[in-house]
Amino acid sequence: MPRKLACLCLLALLVTGCRTSPVPDEPPPEAAPPIEVALPPPFTPGEFMIEADKLDTWNAVGQIAVRTPGVEYEGRAQMLDLYTLRYRGMSFLVQTKSVLLSDSIKRTTTRVTATTLDGKPIDSEPVTELLVLLQGELAAEIERVRATQAAEAKAKALKAKKAKQAKKKRKK
Repeated sequence: MPRKLACLCLLALLVTGCRTSPVPDEPPPEAAPPIEVALPPPFTPGEFMIEADKLDTWNAVGQIAVRTPGVEYEGRAQMLDLYTLRYRGMSFLVQTKSVLLSDSIKRTTTRVTATTLDGKPIDSEPVTELLVLLQGELAAEIERVRATQAAEAKAKALKAKKAKQAKKKRKK
């Protein structure tokens, strides 16, 4: 008998737990006004853009920096796309970042930016001077770096081919 009573109580609880009450209709939430986001200006004196691949640009910036009189090469981080340079007594970062293709940017483009060591915008005379130098020399340097890399790849392939031929001759 107690077992039947326990089953009946359990059944009653299950039935009452399944009962749902209608949810009252809530008015739809009012649409929030659109948020206007102020975008930064596309260019500042501490940056410029070049139609070139990011890695090619990064390599070329390094080549120009190490051979430019007065520029001290303090370090680099390829994973972060940056160089730490010192020029005319001022230390700063030069960073290369890919720009997304859009209606106005149809070709692979890289933005070259100079910032303080803690990543804040910089716009000093030495930095602007070096960026103008970089902007003037980058296109030619990128072509020179590409030609050097192509020549190295060709030489490596030729060396591998000769090694393969020599191995075949030894087998005979």
